[in-house]
Amino acid sequence: MPDNAEHRPVLLEEVLAGLKLAPEGDNQGGYLDATWGRGGHARAMLAVLSERGRVLALDRDPQAVRQAQQSAAEDSRLTVVQGAFSEMAKLIAESGFQQRSFAGVLFDLGVSSPQLDEPARGFSFRADGPLDMRMDPERGEPAQVFVNRASEQELAGVIGRLGEERFARRIARAIVAQRRAAPIDSTSALAALVAGAVATREPGKHPATRTFQALRMHVNDELGELEKALPQAVDALAPGGRLCVISFHSLEDRMVKRYLRRLTRDDDLPPEVAVAHGPGPRLRLCGRPRRASVAEVERNPRSRSAVLRVAERTDVD
Repeated sequence: MPDNAEHRPVLLEEVLAGLKLAPEGDNQGGYLDATWGRGGHARAMLAVLSERGRVLALDRDPQAVRQAQQSAAEDSRLTVVQGAFSEMAKLIAESGFQQRSFAGVLFDLGVSSPQLDEPARGFSFRADGPLDMRMDPERGEPAQVFVNRASEQELAGVIGRLGEERFARRIARAIVAQRRAAPIDSTSALAALVAGAVATREPGKHPATRTFQALRMHVNDELGELEKALPQAVDALAPGGRLCVISFHSLEDRMVKRYLRRLTRDDDLPPEVAVAHGPGPRLRLCGRPRRASVAEVERNPRSRSAVLRVAERTDVD
């Protein structure tokens, strides 16, 4: 696994530009990294922030938090808190920061490289490990439990909706048939089962890619978390503050796009919201969605599906 010095986060220059953090600027204020992961984006923020700048980093993965706390011990401008970003408002308050005070909020959605790289976490089919997939291994239901208890209909629904897998019913049927003989308890067992059930394969993709993606998103309620977190992120921004969201999945990106567009239009807001926040839209979109360059995709194939959307808070409380 490459170390932090070698790791380059996705769309780094585009994120810094989206947050209005110029390398030579007099950057100050508070920034919220809602998904520390390996810390690449947060460290880049700290590298260009002045001594008066601060970064609050959140992550629900205890391993990521422990690694982030090592960085915080070396830089007093960094505060690290463990928790899901759906609890953002509460975590901000408990950390001593103020709502409506952040100059920027960043989401880098999806699974992080360290999670994929460690077989014991159960995120990847490329190495054998327990079928877990929880971002916080101390909370929630492991993928193994769900796979071995869910009905065929429920399995097909999750795999089809979250994985956008056209063979979802066939895969669900194979899972139910297999677990009658023995529980499915490892990543390699599930990957082999899916490979046997899928008739054709997308070029360059393992046949279990979509199934693993769907189960991970279900176990961690990733769409539900995002739906709860986006309004809290907007509330956390000061007027003129920027919201940056990197999505890797079409369902996530669709949710972000629709939410941002809704808040840029007065006529889509219900009357009680319009009154509470005054005239005019709450956000304005900042340019078109950004995607990784050809050079970045060559360096980091994971960036191929990344989409960055940026919006700025325009209303004044």
